[in-house]
Amino acid sequence: MSNFGRNLALWVIIAVMLVLLFNVFQPGSGQHASQQLAYSDFIGDVNGGRVRQVTIQQHNVTGTLTDGTSFETYLPEDPTLVPRLTEKGVEVIAKPEDSDVNPLLRYLLQWLPMLLLIGAWFFVMRQMQSGGGRAMGFGKSRARMLTEKQGRITFDDVAGIDEAKQELQEVVDFLKDPQKFQRLGGKIPKGVLLVGPPGTGKTLLARAIAGEANVPFFTISGSDFVEMFVGVGASRVRDMFEQGKKSAPCIIFIDEIDAVGRHRGAGLGGGNDEREQTLNQMLVEMDGFESNEGVILIAATNRPDVLDPALLRPGRFDRQVVVPNPDVNGREKILRVHMRKVPLASDVEPKVIARGTPGFSGADLANLVNEAALLAARLGKRTVAMSEFENAKDKVMMGAERRSLVMSEEEKRLTAYHEGGHALCALYEPESDPLHKVTIIPRGRALGVTFSLPENDRLSESRAYLKGLLVKIMGGRVAEELILGPEKVTGGASSDIKQATRVARMMVTELGMSDKLGMISYGDNSQEVFLGHSVTQNKNVSEQTAREIEAEVKAMIDAGYNRAKEILVSHIDELHLLANGLLEHETLSGAEVRQVLRGEKVVRTVMDEPMPDSRRASVPSTGGFRPDPAPPPGGGLGPAPQPG
Repeated sequence: MSNFGRNLALWVIIAVMLVLLFNVFQPGSGQHASQQLAYSDFIGDVNGGRVRQVTIQQHNVTGTLTDGTSFETYLPEDPTLVPRLTEKGVEVIAKPEDSDVNPLLRYLLQWLPMLLLIGAWFFVMRQMQSGGGRAMGFGKSRARMLTEKQGRITFDDVAGIDEAKQELQEVVDFLKDPQKFQRLGGKIPKGVLLVGPPGTGKTLLARAIAGEANVPFFTISGSDFVEMFVGVGASRVRDMFEQGKKSAPCIIFIDEIDAVGRHRGAGLGGGNDEREQTLNQMLVEMDGFESNEGVILIAATNRPDVLDPALLRPGRFDRQVVVPNPDVNGREKILRVHMRKVPLASDVEPKVIARGTPGFSGADLANLVNEAALLAARLGKRTVAMSEFENAKDKVMMGAERRSLVMSEEEKRLTAYHEGGHALCALYEPESDPLHKVTIIPRGRALGVTFSLPENDRLSESRAYLKGLLVKIMGGRVAEELILGPEKVTGGASSDIKQATRVARMMVTELGMSDKLGMISYGDNSQEVFLGHSVTQNKNVSEQTAREIEAEVKAMIDAGYNRAKEILVSHIDELHLLANGLLEHETLSGAEVRQVLRGEKVVRTVMDEPMPDSRRASVPSTGGFRPDPAPPPGGGLGPAPQPG
């Protein structure tokens, strides 16, 4: 019986018991309660003529006095009673014994409330005593058997993580044909730990294993073991492995195992708190005295650093499979998987979309495809075109377009020159990534963004590349100074300056790219991460060294500033052309930027044209400043490439 059925039966029993108790203790239904008379008093009332009517049923006598009072009494063996009553003119009614009601049933009805109370007490006590102190099934495992007759997931639905699939394919092959491995003395892995950032497909891999192996598959979350009562989690672990042994060979999948597998001794409860009891029981079940042959435990976490070492040793989790963010080829395969159910236009190129989404996880790519489909449906289109994917990518990376933001012509002109400075530096800096897109449409926290994307995923950054990055970053501020003058610059470059400072500080303190300070890592108090590297604040260095570090950081930023100024001064005419093109079209791709610089006309379809200003609502402008001091994705330059 399910938990719902047991709880429903319990409440029905309690309701019936209350009704019966109410009926038992309810007063009589007559207008007056019967008066209990002694037999001698009853005889006295008969002799005095004060009895009007009596009913005799065996030894029970009930009746009514002349004043209307009801009474009842017990009749002994008295053969003279009936003649005496008839002599006094009393109406006598004789009734036989209740022959239609079984005496056993009558006694049962009398004792039914007490029996119900005893039964309910036994039920509750049995629930509390079984399962390690549980009540109402607390100690029962919450693992659910996954059956996917429809919507079955296989390895064909998982892409971009080929190495992880290969590791898990061996587990599936072992379950299908264990003799193939046992002939050479191989043993089935007891546990597989999937490690990777959020959204990379760890849970999807587990579902694919269930679809491929065709064996019982139990799934449970690590938080399902955590309860406020000590011993409940351990009981659930025991019950989970008991279910697995009954269904062996089988797979048990624990999602977010860090909820229960954290390092022991870190809490205030010592070794007796609930979480550590649960972890101890899991360690024993995985590799204790009792064998769990045929039960494979697969767990997933994005925080392997907090797990207990005893949980990670061979014999428990024999394999640790890393599920990283996909590279450009993996992103293309993932996009093709998610595009299967989407009607695509002929101009959609998954490879181009994959190249423009560095650092995206599988979940991010699925969201991108879904956003593109929603956008096409909103526009009433029957297919999803490349323009919808580009807009969806921008929305996922930077936020929705702020079309309602009203900008004056002067502010739009300033933003166009600022982003044009970034774009020209990206075009003419040899070590720069190719220019992808420039826009002056406000998105998220940025008034404009310049995207510069690598041809392939960049796994490391050279010194020349980082110097070129500083040149691109400073291009916006240099453009403002050239057009407005040094005294008319705005705060629009605030996020650029912060980003340049992080890059230069990382080069000096972490990467050993300063000739003056040498290849030394200064400080170990990491404060943030940029381009996959920790950027320290140098709290463990002397004041003199700190001053030298600041001087080197300033020198690198000044070098980038001077190089950007050199580029824009020599191409000032192209800066005017690009700014005018952005004012006209608001968004230009890399190819369109080159068309504008050659003096060619940019031709677009109606669907590609930006929304006219007449449809923008009146909202106060933020001027040339970013509304939020934190930099937008890419800091006004597009997303920074992330190491794989």
